[in-house]
Amino acid sequence: MMKDFLALDKQLCFSVYETAGEFTKLYSSVLKPFGLTYPQYLVLLALWERDGITMKELGEQLGLGTGTLTPMISRMQGNGWLSKTRSTDDERKVYVSLEKKAYKEKSNITQRVTEEIQLCKISLTEYKELMAKLNELHGKLKERSKPPGIKR
Repeated sequence: MMKDFLALDKQLCFSVYETAGEFTKLYSSVLKPFGLTYPQYLVLLALWERDGITMKELGEQLGLGTGTLTPMISRMQGNGWLSKTRSTDDERKVYVSLEKKAYKEKSNITQRVTEEIQLCKISLTEYKELMAKLNELHGKLKERSKPPGIKR
């Protein structure tokens, strides 16, 4: 039993890894014509939800550190997707805001992503079930390293 469990094709981590790789390929092909990477698309999604947030808030929302986020934001700024503005009240705060290009291309980008996801033949019910299971798994993985009695 243990030997079978240790087989690569029985590993949940490998299945998640392979699935993530396929998602990366899917999104890369869809986003390439827009000059965007998948992480840059996640930045746009976050800002389409709530524009004008600080770099710190954006990093927390996406689970990215400043070492990853700062150069990505700079590239996106250089490509006309967004702008950065330093706070006049607290110069440590930098706000990230969408530019007209991000609003103008939103429907084109989301339409292409939707079309590509639909080609995967995932029903809305299945989509919701997968989201629920993945969120549950994510929560369990985050909880595993916490000492008993401490809540996040």
